[in-house]
Amino acid sequence: MKIIFVCTGNTCRSPLAEGLMKKKLDDLGFKGIEVTSAGLAARTGDEVSANSVEAAKKYGVDISDHRARALSPYMFDDGIFFCMSQSHMMPLLPYVGRQRVFLLGNGIDDPFLCGQEVYDRCAEQINSCLYDVIKTLILNFAEISPMQESDIAEIARLESLCFSQPWNEKGLSDELDNENAHFLSARFAGRVLGYIGSIEVCGVAEITNIAVHPDFRRMRIGERLLEAAENGAKQRKCTEITLEVRASNEAAISLYSKAGFSQVGKRPGFYDKPKEDALLMTKFFSEEETE
Repeated sequence: MKIIFVCTGNTCRSPLAEGLMKKKLDDLGFKGIEVTSAGLAARTGDEVSANSVEAAKKYGVDISDHRARALSPYMFDDGIFFCMSQSHMMPLLPYVGRQRVFLLGNGIDDPFLCGQEVYDRCAEQINSCLYDVIKTLILNFAEISPMQESDIAEIARLESLCFSQPWNEKGLSDELDNENAHFLSARFAGRVLGYIGSIEVCGVAEITNIAVHPDFRRMRIGERLLEAAENGAKQRKCTEITLEVRASNEAAISLYSKAGFSQVGKRPGFYDKPKEDALLMTKFFSEEETE
């Protein structure tokens, strides 16, 4: 996977974006993502702006060794392009396609020939957009697949982050040998961002666990996990899929309602730490859906 930041000369904005993005990915523990930058009118070998070097230092990033590189056709084969302005996007669209070209934020102001304060604001503006870059990558490249033994430790940590009574590693590992259990992981760049587990008995799939890392919510991971679990249940000829949710968990209830689940009951005082009612929500499948 490759991220390519594009501007005009590749000595001011895009080197800043490249350096700050590398640090962000490293801080988040993501691996296997190549980050580079290029200029539409760059003179290959030009040194990065001294003001950009100083702006990057404020984030603990050293870009002093960066040298400008020109955008070339060999870069078009793969990668996701993030451009500093709409004008940078236009030359790329005929070769790359709209699905791989994005504007960074609402566009990044050009600090060229301005003072250090302007470069510092440029770095701040870029840094504030990097979460959306990561969101775009996750939306496009996160994969849903069966839980593996190598996922267990990370999922157990995720359980501890999300729940007051988390599953431990042994409990999760035991489900790998349970033929009625179907656990799925959402993976991206070497990390597990979320997972879902269900157990099927007599044609009913019951979701036992669903969790998304707090740093990566609102990126459709929960929706995709729920959809994958539902599709798997249909393929295995289940007639319905059901779950329990805390009555106060409005975000989860909204997610399940949008996915077609309806409340069918309540279990008073079901949850502990804190004590709370559980709502029972179920989605029934039609015969056509399970054929």
